[in-house]
Amino acid sequence: MNVFVFEDSQVSRLYPITTARPAFSITCGCLRLVDFLASLKDVTLVAAVRPYLQPITSRDHNNILTDQLNPAHTHTIVINARCVPCKETFAAIHDRLDNERESVSAFDKLGNLAIGIVETSKLLGLKNSTENISELFDDTDSSSEAAPCPSFCLPHDVIHFNQKYFNENLELLIKQRNIAQKQDGLFIADSANVDQNISVDTCEGPVVVDAGAKIKPFAYLKGPVYVGPNCSVNEHSSIKDFVCLTNTVKAGGEIEATVIEPYSNKQHHGFLGHSYLGSWINLGAGTCNSDLKNTYGKVTAVYGGEKVSTGMQFVGCFIGDYSKSAINASIYTGKSIGVCSMLYGIVPANVPSFVNYARSFDQITEVPPEVMITTQSRMFARRKVEQRDVDIQLIKDMFELTVAQRQAAKAVPGQISF
Repeated sequence: MNVFVFEDSQVSRLYPITTARPAFSITCGCLRLVDFLASLKDVTLVAAVRPYLQPITSRDHNNILTDQLNPAHTHTIVINARCVPCKETFAAIHDRLDNERESVSAFDKLGNLAIGIVETSKLLGLKNSTENISELFDDTDSSSEAAPCPSFCLPHDVIHFNQKYFNENLELLIKQRNIAQKQDGLFIADSANVDQNISVDTCEGPVVVDAGAKIKPFAYLKGPVYVGPNCSVNEHSSIKDFVCLTNTVKAGGEIEATVIEPYSNKQHHGFLGHSYLGSWINLGAGTCNSDLKNTYGKVTAVYGGEKVSTGMQFVGCFIGDYSKSAINASIYTGKSIGVCSMLYGIVPANVPSFVNYARSFDQITEVPPEVMITTQSRMFARRKVEQRDVDIQLIKDMFELTVAQRQAAKAVPGQISF
């Protein structure tokens, strides 16, 4: 069977989360859709992503054939990259693997195709034009399932689904990694280093510490919490309620209901809640975000210049890959921070990509891609990660992609000064 995972035009509505990564690489509830798809047996897995992400996707996911379906397979399962990684999605995919001609199509809440099956011959001519995929599924399919397939449509959906599916996803992860339970609700991999002087609360969910992770003295962990491979949690930290530290993350201070992607640091004092951080982010000491309005009302966020009611009382911030904050930065409720930006002082509005943002000093200046490439090289060297040609090209491509953001914010060329 062919399995074809594709990005549609709606993926841009998830910026800055998806600026530097395919939608199928979003971590939610400790899992990613791409990892589940890669685990499927006896399938040909093909991915169609935005053109500028194709080179780095091919290198980072070399188990995915990005350019060819197997014509020997008469049918292909088509999966939207925005589908949420959860048991519900996984079961729907397995059902179609077992019953390829009997399964109906599933759609997201916006009416876009989520999961379906089509004859491979019909798909071959469209695999580089994913916007035409919906034409292969007739209108009768859209009413064939009562509930929409769980899919990411806007950034705050990641926070919502992370909490909704965290516990059941954590159960799957524990089984996959074969992590032993050391005491009731506390699972620790053999190679993890957990100090005996920590406090753990597993009344509302497990605490899982994966291989190579380190928990320092006097940390407080309230489940459900996942501390991924090679992560570290600093002394006197409070990590609680749906926190996912994916891989090689340094965490400290108070963190609640937040996803932090690989190689990002939030290791100093300060609060981070109901938020999503991409990769290679560093938050300076004292950086805090708000995740609750003073009125205790539902949070309204601005996406692409449009105000949207999230329907949620707790929404923090969404920070794109490679961005940084200076000490004591303060980020208001529901704000989006683009990729490769530097934050200073109070952040009361969305921040475009590739800027030095110091609104308190009336300065929003453009950060040239060369500066971020040099910064990327220094960060990678600290973690003993090779800087590849595709990493450099991604920085350049994202800079061009986000020109309109900086123009709208009236960012000016030049270096920031105080």
